[in-house]
Amino acid sequence: MVRTPSFDDGWELRPAVEADIDALMGWFGDAGDVHAWGGPAFRYPFTPASFREDCHWPSMASFILQDPAGRSCGFGQVYEYRQRNHLARLVARPDARGKGVGRRLIEGLVSAGHALFSHPECSLFVFRDNAAALGCYRAAGFREADFPDDRAGFRDACYFLTRPVMLPPAASR
Repeated sequence: MVRTPSFDDGWELRPAVEADIDALMGWFGDAGDVHAWGGPAFRYPFTPASFREDCHWPSMASFILQDPAGRSCGFGQVYEYRQRNHLARLVARPDARGKGVGRRLIEGLVSAGHALFSHPECSLFVFRDNAAALGCYRAAGFREADFPDDRAGFRDACYFLTRPVMLPPAASR
């Protein structure tokens, strides 16, 4: 079991459990939301079985960000990709967006990914038209990198972003 980070103000990133996946399904209102989060292969409308299958539950390391009151506010996954700790399927609960949840989730997943795979760099894909997510990732220190050949079919639709696990002090603000 990976040791997950806690934040100084009572927020916590913890491994997701089955009940979290059930709640997560309610965070998506339409096919566009699901596509932006899970990619074009993620089925919608989904069933509980197809949702679990498409998010690779429980074979992929999945995490929940909880606020100090114990409410689930964010979800994300981490796996190893091209010698990097790769972040995937990041989402904030709809009513928690715009409140710093994304930044906390990213930092928690970067830490959890490093604990799992120990690579000095992390990466993620983001759809080019997902301005909110792109802004959050850039604010967290991610920068555009050379697009991987094995995902070339997504080059026109996505950016491939990377950042060091440990940001220099000036870049971490």
